[in-house]
Amino acid sequence: MTTRPALLIAGHGTRHEGAAGALRTLVRTLAERHPEVPVAGGFFGASASPLPLSGAVEELAARGATRLIVVPLLMAPTGPIRESLPEAVARAVAAHPGLGSVCLPELGPHPRLLEVLERRLDEALGGGARRPADRARTTVLLVGRGAADPYANAEVVRAARLLWEGRGFAGVETAFVTLAAPDVPAGLDRCRVLAAAAPGASGPGRTVVLPFFFFAGDLLERLRMQTEGWAAAHPWAEVVAAEPIGAAPELAVVIMERYRAAVADEAAGHGRAAAGDARPATGSLPDAALSAAGGQA
Repeated sequence: MTTRPALLIAGHGTRHEGAAGALRTLVRTLAERHPEVPVAGGFFGASASPLPLSGAVEELAARGATRLIVVPLLMAPTGPIRESLPEAVARAVAAHPGLGSVCLPELGPHPRLLEVLERRLDEALGGGARRPADRARTTVLLVGRGAADPYANAEVVRAARLLWEGRGFAGVETAFVTLAAPDVPAGLDRCRVLAAAAPGASGPGRTVVLPFFFFAGDLLERLRMQTEGWAAAHPWAEVVAAEPIGAAPELAVVIMERYRAAVADEAAGHGRAAAGDARPATGSLPDAALSAAGGQA
């Protein structure tokens, strides 16, 4: 039996085997680096997931866990997801009497994750993006999931500003796959105009479409389809697709930082830290928005 809180990593809503494989890799990395911490991961919010959250809870309970610290793999708060994660955890935990849990806030644009996003940009550009002249003609379109919750969408805009600061790109614009404006085609239209007009740009501008989520899946496929459709209608424009964050080593570091901070808070009697966003306390979404929102982390 173990008295140390177990670490449960919760991804959202995917049936994609590639996303499940990435989460397994992330869990394996954490287990190898921190063998003293029981860790498992799974997805909530989608039926027939290849790696369900309930299975991860069952695994940790079988290993003797009595308390779970749940870290959501979410870059930004979204009303439907943030409200449904505690419910999904509660349903899974209910099958194991005596097992407690606490759900932490989303990860957000952590500096280490911004480093990963910058690396994904460099990879998409073939490693040449660190030259000032090259970056000066590149505009980034940071694409979030999209939500009916304006505070969730504002987090994507905040991340875009942080990603732009000091990195020499012509600009970092935002767009959303669903439920929010601007959509991906509108975002690409704006990027094309800004890249061409950027001071110091030499030659035609180009745009890198950068996913602001963790893993491949239905959401990424929808983003790629929207990008390819726009590119087909604008054959003279240079558009490059970047990869999502994936099971990057930095992600494992951020997750463990959150876990250790939560353990320290509980030991000090502080309890769970507040999420810290500015949404109204009673700002629940209407039923129509809850049923319309979907996708995966």
